[in-house]
Amino acid sequence: MIHIAYDPSFDFRALPKVSLHDHLDGGLRPQTIIELAAEAGHALPSTNAEELGAWFRASADSGSLDRYLETFDHTIAVMQTKDALKRVAIEFVEDLVADGVVYGEVRWAPEQHQREGLSLDDAVEAVQAGIEEASTRLTEAGTPIQVGQILTAMRHADRGVEIAELALRHRSRGVVGFDIAGAEEGFPPSRMKKAFDLLAENFFPATVHAGEAAGLESIRDALITGRAQRLGHGVRIAEDIEIQYGGLDDDGEEVGEDTGLVNLGPVANWVRDRGIALEICPSSNLQTGATAAFGEGIESHPVDLLIQTGFNVTISPDNRLMSGTTISDEFELLVEAFDYDLEDLMDLTLNAAEAAFLPLEEREALVDFINEAYDALNDEDDDDDLEYEDLDDEDED
Repeated sequence: MIHIAYDPSFDFRALPKVSLHDHLDGGLRPQTIIELAAEAGHALPSTNAEELGAWFRASADSGSLDRYLETFDHTIAVMQTKDALKRVAIEFVEDLVADGVVYGEVRWAPEQHQREGLSLDDAVEAVQAGIEEASTRLTEAGTPIQVGQILTAMRHADRGVEIAELALRHRSRGVVGFDIAGAEEGFPPSRMKKAFDLLAENFFPATVHAGEAAGLESIRDALITGRAQRLGHGVRIAEDIEIQYGGLDDDGEEVGEDTGLVNLGPVANWVRDRGIALEICPSSNLQTGATAAFGEGIESHPVDLLIQTGFNVTISPDNRLMSGTTISDEFELLVEAFDYDLEDLMDLTLNAAEAAFLPLEEREALVDFINEAYDALNDEDDDDDLEYEDLDDEDED
């Protein structure tokens, strides 16, 4: 293990990253939205790229997941044709590479992109075409990238089985996982039990949005009904952790100094002990109010508690447009708030690599590359010796 102190002038984009929770319709460039909206005849709050970007960030920063989700009305509206989906996918991959991402999973809901007559398969194929075009070009240019699709079913709709079947049809053609998203409260994973049963019968992985707008029951249902191998956000698992303090007040409540000891409830214990990955998105969690019960600001975010308690924490941007962030930004935020060093960031990245929906051999190659890249930070002469093993040889399912 290497221990590297944080240098305030360090460019976090230089670090190799793994992005597990990144929404396609939440990562558009403002200028692209403007151009696609003009073609589609869709009205926007502004036709100035800088002003539009600011509008998205301000609208998303409301403390409400429902309000946050309303901003997607505009991005989804301009993603209704094959050409638009392909362009957005190309630029999505380009922006990942610009942030140092070497492996990414992009999630999106094909059912939301049929207003102009696209079939579900048409939509998936258009996104895959964009991913492959950009990935091939950028990898050949010396900035290797691999991206897999996670197909999402909307919680409020009744198309879970249909989207699960779609994912299975494309499992050897770019689709690596399944998810459910949208309004969490009132729409539990159990609404889509048949879809999750179908996926389990076909040994297809699922990550489930849970523990963001709803609490432990949502997480419990994601684990039991969804057989979730990862939790989308999952941050409210911290509600099942009790911190021990050094004394009791007159009412028998714990007070005094934090002893550094914790008691885990049954859900938290299950998630931690089995290494179920948490896809933590710090900035987004603050914006949607997911961590409001723990306090205001990044310093009160339970991400550090989860890391120190031994949970399998990964860091992702969620929606780069709405949150005005990247993984590099999220890393820097954590460094400033919790005094993490680069070894801590490497551990978070390795967690993500090991939780990726990839075959074992490809995960091992990704882990090796990340380790070598961080080792090279100690020896600049090693930079030319780094080689990224090809992760594009997908196992045939």
